[in-house]
Amino acid sequence: MDQNAKILKNAISSSLKMIEQDREREIISRRFGLKNRKETLEQIGESLSITRERVRQLEKAVLIHLQICAEEGQIPELGAAEKILIRNLTEMGRVARLSDIADKVYGRETTNSERAGIYFIATFAKSLTAIEENDRYYAAIGIADYGDVVEIRERVDKIVEVIRKHKKPMSLDDLDNVLNYEHPDHIRAIASISKMLATLNGVWGLAKWPSVNPKNIRDKIFVILDAKKEPMHFMDIANEIKESNFRRKNVTVQAIHNELIKDERFILVGRGIYALSTWGYKKGTISDIIKSILEKSSGPLTREEIVKQVLRVRKVKETTILLNLQNKKLFKKVERNLYTLA
Repeated sequence: MDQNAKILKNAISSSLKMIEQDREREIISRRFGLKNRKETLEQIGESLSITRERVRQLEKAVLIHLQICAEEGQIPELGAAEKILIRNLTEMGRVARLSDIADKVYGRETTNSERAGIYFIATFAKSLTAIEENDRYYAAIGIADYGDVVEIRERVDKIVEVIRKHKKPMSLDDLDNVLNYEHPDHIRAIASISKMLATLNGVWGLAKWPSVNPKNIRDKIFVILDAKKEPMHFMDIANEIKESNFRRKNVTVQAIHNELIKDERFILVGRGIYALSTWGYKKGTISDIIKSILEKSSGPLTREEIVKQVLRVRKVKETTILLNLQNKKLFKKVERNLYTLA
């Protein structure tokens, strides 16, 4: 067994031994999920034939007892476990999401019970702060000197507020220019606790923003094109998605092509080549584009000017534009090199 894992296991085992009654020890084990999955007050109460309120009271009493034991040094093994966690938390920005700190300490992807064990220790260790998971925050632990639960959550909320007011994703450097932290890594550590935020390609934004948290194929296509800043063939888009950091990236080329066709955010600008509509590209045939250009013009335009304007919104060969310009039903030449609508 790895040394860190052994130290943590001993600390958890020694802490549980400080609980005298078997029933209380079972309640703590089940509430934290130290052996299996975490259970609710109702589930435990029902199986033990007591009310959920009684389960809550017993849990609270046990944790207070463990806090006293820890402060009085009655759990010698706890000190070594605290040192491991504090050392790793210091490297991670003083606070970290539970899953992240657990994986770092164990040096691998951890199980739910291993993460639960670390959180259990943090709830009564005097040098650590345990942040309980809810709808707004992930379960996390921090160094107690860095702040209590209220202070850390306030820091999280401040970052969310800054990004919301900015109305678009921000890099850590952008956030660092607004917030007062010693290092951008500290901002990342705090932001990672929030369920309201998401990060992608080095920027942070609200979790509901597709640019940082794409949940479907269309949003992923948008993120790829937006990052590329230029039109792309649908095959290249498919390859980029497969090589991306997206959670789910096993999509077929056909599915990507179908979404490109259906979503108005994407404009076909060449053979299989798509761009974002926000870049100024227009839908329609080349003849439609030429017609639109001439309609907006105050007078006839030269062939070169027409080609130039079409290429701004479509990625096609010049010869394709010139061939469409020869459509006498739509366009007419008024002088040697000037064209207008027929």
